[in-house]
Order: sequence, then structure tokens, then C-alpha cells
Amino acid sequence: MTHLIVLFNLKDGVERSEYETWARSTDLPIVRGLDSINSFSIYRASELLGSDEKPPFQYVEVIQIDDMERFGDEVASEAMQKVASEFQEHADGPMFLISESID
Repeated sequence: MTHLIVLFNLKDGVERSEYETWARSTDLPIVRGLDSINSFSIYRASELLGSDEKPPFQYVEVIQIDDMERFGDEVASEAMQKVASEFQEHADGPMFLISESID
């Protein structure tokens, strides 16, 4: 099973409440509705364990993908291109990590 892990901060001027409202109303339901997706969660990083430093990223997305080829086809759809464009309006330099479980 493949996981897409996305690490990002919000762009300057984007309020947390604005992003989280959009994520709950648009991003989560649309991505969760893709046939290639098993699960999709978004996490707000709150602290670094054992440190007073701020986490390097404000948000972490974890998308469990059942079928990468189908995912690629679905991401190319008009609806997903709109979601991706809106995500880019909120996220500052997101990092997209393709990951596979080692167990």
C-alpha cells in the first residue's frame, strides 16, 4: 500500500480557520470520495516532543492510496485540479512524499 504524506505550512496571510474550514468542506470530502483512496486525514502539528521549538510544519496530510495508476487518473480530473489549485492558494511550498510501509 502506498501513502502520500504531505508536509506544509500555511502561506502568510492565510488564517488557520480559513484553511481548516476549506479542508473540512472541500478537500477532505472530495479526496475521500476518490475510488483510488482508502483513507485521507489531515493533522495540525501542535508541538515537538521533548522540545520547546515549534514544529517545522504546521500540517501533515496522510493519504492511503490503493491504486497509484488510478489515483493519477483521478487527480487529473477537472474537480481534483480545482481542489489542487485551491490547496496551493493555502499551502506554502508543500512537500509531497510517496511512502510505502516496511512491514
